[in-house]
Amino acid sequence: MQKTNITDFLQLAQKRQSDRAYIDKPVEKDKIMRCLEAARLAPSACNSQPWTFIVVDDPEIKNNVAKATSNQILPLNHFSRQAPVHVVIVQERPKLISTIGGAIKDKEYPLMDVGIAAEHFCLQATNEGLGTCLLGWFDETKVKSLLDIPRNKRPLLIITVGYSNQPNRLKKRKPMNEIIRFNNYNSYPSIG
Repeated sequence: MQKTNITDFLQLAQKRQSDRAYIDKPVEKDKIMRCLEAARLAPSACNSQPWTFIVVDDPEIKNNVAKATSNQILPLNHFSRQAPVHVVIVQERPKLISTIGGAIKDKEYPLMDVGIAAEHFCLQATNEGLGTCLLGWFDETKVKSLLDIPRNKRPLLIITVGYSNQPNRLKKRKPMNEIIRFNNYNSYPSIG
């Protein structure tokens, strides 16, 4: 197995951010395809791969999907119209063993799986020089209608994709000594 350069990955993780401003430039299809391949390679419970990715790059359809991500009451996601591409992730039925295991353990494995695949997509997009933002706030009924998503399927996330018009921001995260424990919950390590 080839050795991975952890420093490069940490730099990529540092650079990946939620971009909410995009320049007016189309995204090359080969870059989108590499992002989709990264998402396709994501792990999932029992290898269920409970996802379908709908790439929305037709400007009219994309603008209608963008309208479904915001409303007059809450000023969320108004930036989404700027992004030239939206990728809608639709939850598919997981394998039976994943469903049974999820019921026994009271865990929504498909939600976790879609989240992992979405972040694989976003990390590859960052590697491609693209900006992304994961959107969970949208009118599911409108999105389903716009994209002919079957009634028994659920769009879980929309990823806006484009060339960012924002500088890379310093991440505001909790310090490691607040979020890490070794061997039990009450064990606060000294991390230097």
